[in-house]
Amino acid sequence: MAADSQKWILMATARAPTNIAVIKYWGKRDENLILPINDSISITLDPDHLSATTTVAVSPSFEKDRMWLNGKEIPLSGGRYQNCLRELRSRAGDFEDERRGIQIKKEGWNKLHFHIASYNNFPTAAGLASSAAGFACLVFSLAKLMNVKEELGQLSAIARQGSGSACRSLYGGFVKWTMGNEMSGRDSIAVQLANETHWEDLIIIVAVVSSRQKETSSTSGMRESVETSSLIQHRAKVVVPSRILQMEEAIRNQNFSSFARLTCADSNQFHAVCLDTSPPIFYMNDTSHRIINLVERWNRHEETPQVAYTFDAGPNAVLIAPNRKVASSLLQRLLFYFPPGPDNELHSYVLGDKTILQEAGIESLNHIEALKPPPEAKDKVPAQRFAGDVSYFICTRSGKGPEVLMEEEHALISSQTGLPN
Repeated sequence: MAADSQKWILMATARAPTNIAVIKYWGKRDENLILPINDSISITLDPDHLSATTTVAVSPSFEKDRMWLNGKEIPLSGGRYQNCLRELRSRAGDFEDERRGIQIKKEGWNKLHFHIASYNNFPTAAGLASSAAGFACLVFSLAKLMNVKEELGQLSAIARQGSGSACRSLYGGFVKWTMGNEMSGRDSIAVQLANETHWEDLIIIVAVVSSRQKETSSTSGMRESVETSSLIQHRAKVVVPSRILQMEEAIRNQNFSSFARLTCADSNQFHAVCLDTSPPIFYMNDTSHRIINLVERWNRHEETPQVAYTFDAGPNAVLIAPNRKVASSLLQRLLFYFPPGPDNELHSYVLGDKTILQEAGIESLNHIEALKPPPEAKDKVPAQRFAGDVSYFICTRSGKGPEVLMEEEHALISSQTGLPN
């Protein structure tokens, strides 16, 4: 380490996406290492719409590790953060910046402390996999800062120790988390099945039913399911292995009909396991169920799947359409049944890729008010609308994996003070 100055600060900033599982991870065989009882498959979402941005800074003047999430300081004493930091420190490489006179030997990283600032551009702990994006971004940015030379697969095993689904956010496109068999967890890693350009036609609409923190965390929910549900073992040992193979084939062949059936069935079974838990866990609410009914009625009416739905551990719906035309029809249906409340504006009610809104022919709140019931609505029964039951919608697509943000304007920490901007 340079002896002439103790004032220097090194920083790295990165952005990592969240992901949505289409074959769910639920249940651990090792709580500390976060080793799952079954494989899972996810779609990485476009980081422009759903991602975490993290700046990591290191300096000999920092007295302890500190972290700020969405502007609020949070403790770093938790085992998950410490596991990630320990693993990365043990893999750090030598670093030298001749111009600034900074030199850090591999073993020197153990004596340095970090300041970490992270920001999610979507609700935290509301069932939108914010921890997946957060820990993936933490591990990716620290690995860049500390000159860690591991492949993405090995970095995914580190991110997994922060949040299980974080390992899948180290890649773009379609990703499989292999449960692995080794006690050490070395083979429990993420692998990319196809990149984000493989199935570009897919459009994803997220209905944010609630951005409130869920009552039962995923961690405690999984533990209770493993301990009390008789369905979960049958799911892990019998159902999921077959579905994984079928889902891989559906993705490989871009077979939307098979993809949709598998996605909906696995989401429903995951929530059935939650209901089979003692005491039962209720992640979905009445609005979630109405969205399922909307999609199921439409799919039955067309006699082939138009849209897939999936729900993680929360009430928010992730709806997947095979192309922009179907996505436009989906958005029309969603806005008919779930128009904005009286205090909402259109620009803040439909976020993300707003071109879907334009293709649906909706340019004002009056256009939403004028929408007609869809053809599959029951005749002679006035269609009920649920204004305000959805907080907002996000239109997005499959996206790329983590990336380093080089421009200083993206940094969340001041290069002068080492504190959040």
